[in-house]
This record gives sequence, C-alpha cells and structure tokens, in this order.
Amino acid sequence: MILELLGILLALCLLIYLAYRGLSVIIISPLLALVAASFAPGLHLMEVFTVTYMKGTVGFILSFFPLFLLGAIFGKVVEATGCSIAIGNFITTRLGKEKAILAVVLSCAALTYGGVSLFVVVFAIYPIAAHLFREAQIPKRLLPAAIALGAFSFTMTALPGSPQIQNAIPMPYFKTDLFAAPILGIVAALIMFGLGMMWLERRANRAKAAGEGYGENDNEDNKPVKNVRIPSFQRAVISIILIPVVFLVLSRVIFPMFETSQGVIGMWSLIIALVIAILSTAALYARSFKCWADLIKTMDEGAADSLLPIFNTASVVGFGTVIATLPVFSIISKSLIDISPNPIIATALSTTVLAGLTGSASGGMAIVLGIFGEEFYNWAIRDGIDPAVLHRVSAIASGGLDTLPHNGAIITLLSITRLTHKKSYFDILVANIFIPLIALFVILILAHTGIV
Repeated sequence: MILELLGILLALCLLIYLAYRGLSVIIISPLLALVAASFAPGLHLMEVFTVTYMKGTVGFILSFFPLFLLGAIFGKVVEATGCSIAIGNFITTRLGKEKAILAVVLSCAALTYGGVSLFVVVFAIYPIAAHLFREAQIPKRLLPAAIALGAFSFTMTALPGSPQIQNAIPMPYFKTDLFAAPILGIVAALIMFGLGMMWLERRANRAKAAGEGYGENDNEDNKPVKNVRIPSFQRAVISIILIPVVFLVLSRVIFPMFETSQGVIGMWSLIIALVIAILSTAALYARSFKCWADLIKTMDEGAADSLLPIFNTASVVGFGTVIATLPVFSIISKSLIDISPNPIIATALSTTVLAGLTGSASGGMAIVLGIFGEEFYNWAIRDGIDPAVLHRVSAIASGGLDTLPHNGAIITLLSITRLTHKKSYFDILVANIFIPLIALFVILILAHTGIV
C-alpha cells in the first residue's frame, strides 16, 4: 500500500512540476499515469494505457467535444464580427478602464450562473477580456486568473441556484436542490469574490507602478481587429445573451415537455444554444464577412483552435482515471472518511483531497459521493445535521485543490489564452485555491453554529 501511495504522489508531483515547466500534458500525462500504475502489483502497463487511460481520455472527448468545437467557433465569430470590441468598449466606458478586471470577472460570473459551460465561457469571453486588458494596459498574464475567478470559483460551487455540474452532483445523494444552504453559499461566494478581486487589483496596481503594460508575445493571436465595422453594444450583446436564454428555455421548458432523459437535457440544450448563437451572430453581421468563404475560414479557424484545448484536457482526465482505478485509491478514500467523526468535516476533507488527486472538481466529488454519499446522508440525519449543509460543503470543497496545475480547465484556459503555467499560474493559485480554501474554512465554522 505504501509503495502504491508513493507511486501516486510521485506521478502527481511530476505532472504538476512538468506542466508548470511548460511540457505538453498530452505527452507527460500517459507516461506519468504508467509511472503511478507501475507501483501497483499485478497491473499490466499496456492494458492500463490502452484500456484505462484511453477510456478516460476518449470518454471525455466523446462527452465534451461538441462544446469545445462550438464554443471555439462561437468565440472566433464573435471576435471577427467586432462584437467583442463593442462589448469591451461599452464595459470600459461604463466602469472605466481601471475596472477591466471587475468587468471580466462579472461577465464570466453572469454566463456561468446562467448555465453556460465553463469551457464555453472561456472561449466566449477571451476576445472581450483581451480587449479590455489591452485597453487598460493590464498585464495579459493576469487574464487567466480573472477568467478563472469569475468562471471557476464562486459561481461554480458556492452561489445558491448555480446550474453548474459541481452544484448539481450532490442533489441525489443528499435529497437537496440547487439552492441548498443558501446562507453558507452566499457567504462563501462573497469571500471568494471579495478576496479574489482584492488580490488581482493589487497585482495589477503593482504591475502598473512598475511600468508593465499588457505585453505582447510570440503566441499573441488576439491583436485588435482591423477594418471591421464595430456594432452597437445593444446588437453585440445579443450574441452573448442568446446562449443562456436559449439554454434555459430548452432545458427548463422545451425538453421536459417531451420527457427527455435528464442526463442529456443539459448537453443537448447547450449544443443547440451554441449553434443558434453562431448562426444568429453570422447572420446579424453578414457584412463583416466579404463572402461565404470568409465566414467558412473564420469557422475553420475556430474549429482548429478547439483541438489543442480538448486534447490537453482529455489527456489529464485520462491520468485521473488511471489514478482513480488503482487499488490503493479506494483505501485512501476510506481513510479520509475515517479521519473525523463529524460528517461535515469528513465530507469537506475527502472531497478536497480527491478533487486534487484527480485534477477535477466534479470527478473528485463524484467519486466521494458515489462511494460514501449514502453513508454521509445517514450520518448527518443521525447527528441532526441538515443534509443541505453537506451539499454546500461538498460543492465548495470540490473547488479548492481541483485547480492544481494538472486541472483540465486550467490547461484549457492557458491553451486558449496562449499563456504558460510559469507566466500565469501563481495568480490562479491564489485566486482559485488559497482563497476558496479560506472560504471553505469559514463555512465549516459557520456550519457548526447551525447557520444554513
């Protein structure tokens, strides 16, 4: 057991270190998955690679390729039509250039709370965010942390009512809904948002004092769009609003009328919403394209942009799949549960650690609750604890260590923004790991007082 545990820790540390140093996770993820598996007796490494690892990798692509593809195409069309500049100019005018970070965080938060996939939000917001940061001369290296704060933190796990999967997974286990423990959720969200903004603003002010501007680099592919008629904000924002509006109508009204399987409603709704948003944007701004070939070229560029992010992300998911299937992993999970006699602390600790090991908030939480969800629920009822507290605690706990350097969403974010871990990860670490862990600690204290 100890040897197997050392294998997991060695592989995980190497993955984090090498990803931070800029090595391709597509290459290192399968190699390090095999390193971890080699410490477990009786496993055939070729079977681990060709079956376990590939099933995890291909399974992710099978489930999420439409979102990556359509999200990247949508982001490219929004950029090519000048909508990103129009929205960026409007926000800059209303809030002022000095509020560019706040504008990006709130824009991401609005979309994720509206039900848009985290990956799609990155594609859609990046052109707008890059324009805002460039106009304000805020270093681009802070941009991933701003997007992550708005999309990967408080709207993903803390805000009551969030439709994100991290807030939905606990429902069947604890017999709750999306609005479970609203006071705890709001308090945690305010901590994440407030401290995250304070940190990023402080970093931006320091950079400004040092004379650092937006910066350009060899990978910069988002220079200002030229020779494009910039639309009005009212027209440009239609492109962004369409996604959550169509998604909500389809997922809450249309598909339920036909008794569609709950498991596919969210995915189908988002795919159709993205298609409608792409076609509507292209139609509204047809003059932005010289001809059909110009539009097709733009969409081709978007499709090409989706490939590296999804393969980067899927390769890390494959690594997590191998780790989760190792014999010692179930022992680790059980040991975490037995650490505390309190179900709230046991839920928080086990979810946090397993989300970090797998590099996935939803993956780590699904593993914990899939094995121990019923036990947690009965434990809470026996001790007179509202199961809604466990729902909120598990959701928030999933959003702490999940954003270690090998996290799929972080890999995707850095791929899309053309930045590296070395340049941008430190601010992500503070905004999306340290601060959410502080929020988790605070709500654990509040939960003991009976506040829900």
